[in-house]
Amino acid sequence: MTTIENRLVGTDLGLTSYADVPTSDTPQKAKDFTSDQEVRWCPGCGDYVILATVRSFLPELGLRRENLMFVSGIGCSSRFPYYLDAYGIHSIHGRAPAIATGLAVTRPDLSVWVVTGDGDALSIGGNHLIHALRRNVNMTILLFNNRIYGLTKGQYSPTSQVGMVTKSTPMGSIDHPFNTLSLALGAEATFAARALDSDRKGLTEVLRAAAEHRGTSFVEILQDCPIFNDGSFDVLRKDDAEQRLIRLVHGAPIRFGADGEFCVVRKGFGLDIAATAEVAESDIVVHDAYTDDPDYAHALSRLSDQDLRHVLTGIFRSVRRTTYDDAARAQLQQANAQRPVGPDASQALQALLNGRETWTVG
Repeated sequence: MTTIENRLVGTDLGLTSYADVPTSDTPQKAKDFTSDQEVRWCPGCGDYVILATVRSFLPELGLRRENLMFVSGIGCSSRFPYYLDAYGIHSIHGRAPAIATGLAVTRPDLSVWVVTGDGDALSIGGNHLIHALRRNVNMTILLFNNRIYGLTKGQYSPTSQVGMVTKSTPMGSIDHPFNTLSLALGAEATFAARALDSDRKGLTEVLRAAAEHRGTSFVEILQDCPIFNDGSFDVLRKDDAEQRLIRLVHGAPIRFGADGEFCVVRKGFGLDIAATAEVAESDIVVHDAYTDDPDYAHALSRLSDQDLRHVLTGIFRSVRRTTYDDAARAQLQQANAQRPVGPDASQALQALLNGRETWTVG
């Protein structure tokens, strides 16, 4: 463990993401977070219910609206900041995590959120996303995944399934899509979760945990695009959805189905689906979202497939690690404490300018 990490353990690792953010003096309601802007998404878009859920959830935090910052990139989801009565930036395509990193490092009094889409975050913004995750910057990233480019009118995206016919793949996509949770966990995300747009209860629970987590919280939200990928997640909303949806609850055995007739068991170095009646109770995996074992969360992410035969929702992983912004501020404090003052400062500057890292070029 480094000197910086030693200084931070027991401080930042026990705090919520918004420990330094000023709280409101009065109770808040969803309408307090509703801006005067007309919401402009296509009728039936999943963004509407996500917006309503976020507006209803934010009062729980009790934070001053002036200290909430929502940063978005480019895409349908990126209109989100306009519709919240809080501060926001409609930024550059794929660069929202980079801008949010600057805010989180320089302004610990802000609760920083990133709103992005599968195209914005995983294509042009893929590099920025993975580095925000590995650095563990204190922010919450909401990735709206409709498996299509909506704003630019229906091209396939990095999460579109193989064979999908779009304007840019008239014969069907030949690209293998990202498994978003596997990607996040592979980038060392300390918090990774998934929710379905229409599952308001489940989405709220995930948002609550993500907001509490100090570090980068990554939340994938599966949502419908009624124009260019209509009904893409309908199988997760139908009567037999219980045969497909696997809801993760920390400390509970992972069972699913209308009567819990299916379960998750260990198989070799990974996990698999089994019939509950055919395995011993002790063989059923009990979900542990807080384990330090990254392989377990990754194995969970691999159970979800692009054909939606099985889709896991809930919190895959939530662990503590020093945040990039806390470490950066600790370094600045250390540098300031060691900075010479008075006559010594001038001598220190000359020593720096004439130090061993200078050369004479003849």
